[in-house]
This record gives sequence, structure tokens and C-alpha cells, in this order.
Amino acid sequence: MQNRMLIIDDEDKLRQLLARIIELEWEDLEIQQAADLKIGLQQLKQREFDVVISDVKLPDGNGVDFVLEIKKQQPLTEVILMTAYGQISDGVQAIKNGAFDYMTKGDDNNKIIPLLYKAFEKVKMAKRIAKLEAQVGKKYSFDQIIGQSRELKNAINLAERVAPTDSTVLLLGETGTGKEVFAQAIHYASKRSAKSFVAINCSAFSKDLLESELFGHIAGSFTGAMKDKAGLFEEANLGTIFLDEIGEMPLELQAKILRVLETGEFIKVGESKPTKVNVRVIAATNRDLEKEAEEGLFRADLFYRLSVFNIHLPALKDRPSDIPMLIEFFVGICSSKMNMKIPQVDSAYIDAMKNHHWRGNIRELKNVVERSLILMDGDRLGLNSLPYDIQVEKPKSHSSSSFALHDVEKEHIQRVLHHTHNNKAEAARLFGIGIATLYRKIEEYKL
Repeated sequence: MQNRMLIIDDEDKLRQLLARIIELEWEDLEIQQAADLKIGLQQLKQREFDVVISDVKLPDGNGVDFVLEIKKQQPLTEVILMTAYGQISDGVQAIKNGAFDYMTKGDDNNKIIPLLYKAFEKVKMAKRIAKLEAQVGKKYSFDQIIGQSRELKNAINLAERVAPTDSTVLLLGETGTGKEVFAQAIHYASKRSAKSFVAINCSAFSKDLLESELFGHIAGSFTGAMKDKAGLFEEANLGTIFLDEIGEMPLELQAKILRVLETGEFIKVGESKPTKVNVRVIAATNRDLEKEAEEGLFRADLFYRLSVFNIHLPALKDRPSDIPMLIEFFVGICSSKMNMKIPQVDSAYIDAMKNHHWRGNIRELKNVVERSLILMDGDRLGLNSLPYDIQVEKPKSHSSSSFALHDVEKEHIQRVLHHTHNNKAEAARLFGIGIATLYRKIEEYKL
């Protein structure tokens, strides 16, 4: 991509000379010129510039003040100011307004080219960071949550409504339903999106370790604490902390979480003075916290403080219409990871996946897809690449008796074929029938 620069100076000869000097240094640089701030502003509204070089004293204004307008129009653009009469106060104010540098005319012959290299490099880095941040935001946006079922859309609608607020959110649902994905989407759709999103699984640590991870500690507070450590609440300051599996948190720590939610303060391990933070809390659980609060297994006051806004994420078994889209997504992701061509997916494969109960939800489905790609014969994902229990699982709406001879025989043939790794001659031998009879049965049951 070609770099662009704007030179603003009311002295035509000086402006043109400066443009010529710079053009000799850069081959891929487009330079525009303006004789005053009005023309310069018009240029800025028409196109994007990487660097602006501007005189301070201009017929229609002051370049130092104009820096603010440039930054308002194009925040990533770097501004270099030049003046015939350098004043320290102007230089200080220029930097405060966001200028890259402030220099006196006459010094420009030796300084301008190295200075421009630094300015262009800074712009290039800033654009790269902005692009990455935009990609991260897109990756964790609600648009990236896969599915069109009514149940999922209802959950997304609630999450989109609460995202711009600072309200505490409690995500409810079975393990593997995508609670962290929702938490990230809420964060990146909030006013805190430019700050940190910090996640922790509360079931992965013992009480003492979890306390240290969440709130930090000071050196010498316990054996092995060799230096001060900031906790995750401190790291998430001005951002969002996601407390996954909060139902597993020990009761003693729940009191400290409650204090942070109510006062924005906590005390590090081994310290006596409080630390102040401004953090949004999103929590998640697969447990019935209301029931556990009634039984004294979870603090009732913390439950009511966490459940300001509850969102229930539907289990995969409750939104089977989303399964084909999820299969397509994970086939693409896993194929890329394995450096293989994306295969065709048989309808029988999709039907079997839609029929499965998915106790592990989306996480389980992803694992099954990855396993299927490893076991796939040829360039198509078929029924035989699925685990046997998914292949033979009965449809949820199946109304015939499980003792029907048709069903029993079909399931038995599937089981034996699986046992023989689809070796039909061996299967026929085990059945005690001719291979032609077996093929007829396979055709009859569409196996």
C-alpha cells in the first residue's frame, strides 16, 4: 500500500523544495500540498494521510492548534510541525496536542529524512495494531456465534442488550455450551472492549491458589511467595473478568468476591490495605446456584449480586437445527489445522450427528468432527467415520418399539460390521449366512 504525506506551508518555493527532497528519498510516496489550513483540511477529508508536515504560522491559523483537528479527523496520522521562530512553549503544546515532533526551519535538511522514517514506521505499527484489534473484535463478536435456532438467537439478543452496560452477568447452562465465547462477545461489544478480558476457571485451583490468582499477594505472605504478584482482578482493571464455574468456588472466597462487587475493593494475600479496581464481572456456572444458596452450599447474597442479569445458553440437544452449521464450521477449522483439503460431508453423517444427545455439547461435537477427519476414508465424511454409539443411536422421535425385529436386526448388523471394521466377508462368517444375503440386508437397511 502506497504511503501518503501532506505538506502545508504558505511559502510555495519552500513547500515544493521540501516535497522534491522527500520524493528523491521515497519511490512509493504520494505527496499532496496545501498553502493554508483550509485547503489542508479539505485534503484530509478527501483521503487518508500517514504523515502531515505543517508550518506553525499560516495565513488562516496556527499549526499547533491544527494538530488537534488532524488527530480528530485521522487519529493514526503523525504530524511534524516546522517553524522559522521556535518557541519552547509552542513545542511543548504541540506535543501535548499529539504532534510527533516540532522542529525549527533550517534544521530540516539533516533532521527531516530520519524523522520521517521514524514517523512512517510508527504509523505502520499503529495501523498493524489497529488491524489486529479489529480482527480480535470481529473474532469475538456476536456475529461469530454459530447458529440460527430460536433458542440461540434469544440468548444472543439478551447478551447484545446487556453488553453496553456495566451490569454483572451470570451465564447459565450445561458444560460446553459456549459460555466463555458469550462472555468474550459481551466484553468486546462493551465500552470496556479496549481493555483486558481476563478469564479463570474457578474449579481448576485449590482455595489458597485461587485466592492468590484472583487477588494477588505480596512477597513473603506465604512459603514460595518470593515477590509481589498482581492478581487477575488487578490485571482486569477497567476491563472484564470472567469467573467460569463460579459454583465451585469455596465459600470463604465468595465473601471476597462479594466485597469486590459491592465496593470495588479487595485485599491482597498478606496485605492489610485495600486495592481499588473498576472491573466488570461476568460469571458462569452449570449448577443451580439458587437451589445451592437455599441449601447453604453457596452464599445467597453473592448469588443475588451475581444474578443481576441471567442468560441461559441452550444445550446443543435443544437446537439440533444448528448442528449442520457447526459441523461445517469445525470441519473447516480442523481440516485447516491438519493441512488437509476440506472434505464433502454425507447426509447420513449429518443425520447421525443431529440424532446424538451431545452431553458434552459444542465441545463434544468439535472433538467428534476432529476424530472423524482422522478416521476418514477417501475425501468424504461418512457414517463409518463416526464413533459406533453415534452410528447406532436411535432417533429421539423414533416411535416404534425397541423390540421390533427390524430394529434389532439392523442394530445387530451395524454392531458386527463395526466389530469387523466393515469387513463384510468376516461379518457374514460370524452371522453364519452367505455374503450375498448380508449385502441384501445392508441394501434393505440402507447401511
